[in-house]
Amino acid sequence: MANTATLKKESLKSTAQQLGNIVKSCRDIMRKDKGLNGDLDRLPMLTWIMFLKFLDDMEQVRQTEAKLAGKRYHSTIEAPYRWRDWAAKPEGITGPELIAFINHDEAMRPDGKRGPGLFAYLRALESLNGDRRDVVARVFQGTINRMVNGYLLRDVINRVNDIHFTSKDEIHTLGRMYETMLREMRDAAGDSGEFYTPRPVVKFIVAAINPRLGETILDPAAGTGGFLVEAFDHLRNQAKRAQDYERLQRGTLHGIEAKPLPYLLCQMNLLLHGLEYPDIDPGNALRFPLREIGNKDRVDVIVTNPPFGGEEERGILSNFPEDKQTSETALLYLQLIMRKLRRSGAGAHGGRAAVVVPDGTLTGAGVAAAIRRELLQDFNLYAVVQLPPGAFAPYAETARTNILFFDSSKETSSTWYYQVPPPNGRKQCSKNNPLTEDDFKPAQQSWLGREDNPHAWSVKRTEIDPVSCDLLRRNPKIVNSRPDVDIRIVVQRAAHTIESSLADLRELEREMAIAKATTRPLGEILRRSQHSVELENAKEYKQITIQYHYRGVKLRGTQKGAEISTKRQFLVNAGQLTLSRIDARYGALGFVPDDLDGAIITGDFWAFDLDHTQVLPEYLDLFLGLPVFAKLCERASRGTTRRQRLDFDLFAGISIPWVPIEQQRIVVTKVGTAAKVASALGSLANIIRELPNELLDRTFGFGWVEDNVDRMQASNNELATD
Repeated sequence: MANTATLKKESLKSTAQQLGNIVKSCRDIMRKDKGLNGDLDRLPMLTWIMFLKFLDDMEQVRQTEAKLAGKRYHSTIEAPYRWRDWAAKPEGITGPELIAFINHDEAMRPDGKRGPGLFAYLRALESLNGDRRDVVARVFQGTINRMVNGYLLRDVINRVNDIHFTSKDEIHTLGRMYETMLREMRDAAGDSGEFYTPRPVVKFIVAAINPRLGETILDPAAGTGGFLVEAFDHLRNQAKRAQDYERLQRGTLHGIEAKPLPYLLCQMNLLLHGLEYPDIDPGNALRFPLREIGNKDRVDVIVTNPPFGGEEERGILSNFPEDKQTSETALLYLQLIMRKLRRSGAGAHGGRAAVVVPDGTLTGAGVAAAIRRELLQDFNLYAVVQLPPGAFAPYAETARTNILFFDSSKETSSTWYYQVPPPNGRKQCSKNNPLTEDDFKPAQQSWLGREDNPHAWSVKRTEIDPVSCDLLRRNPKIVNSRPDVDIRIVVQRAAHTIESSLADLRELEREMAIAKATTRPLGEILRRSQHSVELENAKEYKQITIQYHYRGVKLRGTQKGAEISTKRQFLVNAGQLTLSRIDARYGALGFVPDDLDGAIITGDFWAFDLDHTQVLPEYLDLFLGLPVFAKLCERASRGTTRRQRLDFDLFAGISIPWVPIEQQRIVVTKVGTAAKVASALGSLANIIRELPNELLDRTFGFGWVEDNVDRMQASNNELATD
């Protein structure tokens, strides 16, 4: 046994050395090509070349298997565009002809006929049943051949021919080498490297979230696929049967990555690690309106490090609620993640997520505070792990980041905090002093019990300010626990906020071009909907409740028909306006979300349909959310002080300003812009207010504080001795 293990180890070592020589040789050849500029160009080139070689090797294996089974096999890529047709022969097509065949829309093919060039053919691949053709077409939509010397390109192709993707040892070894190349590319990328997450952070998150076989896992900002690769390896250890492995291969792991380069790298990364059918969406994860995300779109687990500090186009912002639109991408992704998590109830366990966010997400005002309020009220934020400054070095040297762990099982009652100290006793991480897996071992040991220790403490929900919902906490056991702040980044963000807000204000300054508004009573706008339902004893029903307006309609619980005491119940549908007859005077109304379509209410609630050709829900919502509207509902209520209820005729008679639907859109946009400016300037005020203290701390540090504390402690010890 020992000899076998030794031989295997030596074989792997030999394989690694051989593959290392091939990759190094390819990169050396590429350095001679004038079309490439550094590893940021070389690695994508090597990736698409290896991708096509890998695909053809796998196709030949599948073709042989099908032939032995007496089945017909349909190749993903047809002749003469397969690797074996144009690349496998060392003396094959080369020089200008090779460049033309790859780059041009029409070129002379290796079979001597004219037809589409290689990339043109690959981009046009289509599938009717979602097979690999779609994957290949998506990969090559954003792929470019940057090499200009066809002879050098032929040399690279010949070297890649020496890699055998039919060998498990070679694939495994190349997968590890590929991760090394990604790290090197991260270092070369500088500020462009936002799609890389340190491997120790990835491993800690996946181990802590612990995905189980049978669950669906999503990374909506997949980058080069680090989280998905780690989740795949984690789940592969649980696959014991053939059907387990098949389940893991299809329908378990999902990613979204809009940038062409990381999309290509992600596909290759997953293929090299054994996922034969990567499901990576090449679109913008934020492109769908949140209200359109229903149960069928939800997943069990989300692990991600979304981009932050960026800015999305205005068309994307319109996909989010008016009061939660922001230019900060981290906040947009957090809202998406909260919406995409599977809901608990009806025997289903809720989904869970681990998300990397900057400090600003935990402490910003305005939109950030509203999102945190929703997170605490509608989700269980059970842990916050604080990473040391520079955890994402070298492209974010001093930025402070955190990992939020939450699930959809219940609202938050208490949150466990853990502060990961910088490695080697330093003040922060750096390129030469990075986080390692060993730095997370104390956190992993504390994870299950989540007890307090010198690096961990708990914060009860009652200790969190209900208005600001500020989640940024210092370790109460460390005097010098104030986070370092990169003043340059703070000033740059403040300046960007000011410039963006000025542009929005100038837009608001322009004429709204709204015709003089009339008024229309709600009775003409809303149509009462009252569909009673005959309860079935064994059937499960979702019951809704409506809290104050900013929280809207939510699930109160799920019960079987036999357990529901009030038998007179009514159905509600997605998009309906629903209000509480008792609490409407306090703002208890809202629109039914998609996931509560078909829920039930009692007679103490009203539901109304909207004519969407006449009124926008967002326009109507502008008035329903006003404090004055709650006052009008109070005046439209009748009964004793304790049992007042809305009178339908009085409610239907409440009038609101009315303009045609085209002008309603203008009003909604303008009000949304104004809210965005107010939120941005509110957050900016907090940043500016903290700048003086940050400048002092940045300039002088905490040494003078610690000296005073040490001196006082020594003095107290002397007094105690005397």
